[in-house]
Amino acid sequence: MLQQMFHQMKRHPAIIPLLGCIGMGTAMAVGYVGRVLLFHPDVCWDKSNPEPFHKYGPNVQYKFFSPKTDYSQLKKEGPDF
Repeated sequence: MLQQMFHQMKRHPAIIPLLGCIGMGTAMAVGYVGRVLLFHPDVCWDKSNPEPFHKYGPNVQYKFFSPKTDYSQLKKEGPDF
């Protein structure tokens, strides 16, 4: 099958950028899903801490992108539960 794909790329060189874009999109999607599974506070991998989001304070950035907010300078706004 790989040999057939290389043969098609030789015959139709316009396929090469298309496969590159598809490969890059797939890699980005897999990377984002991996990041969410490993670092998002709502995901719980063990039963010892059923609410892992309580260990995050207000100064921890778990958002993917936040250009305006500096999370290291935030103060706590509510009580501890």
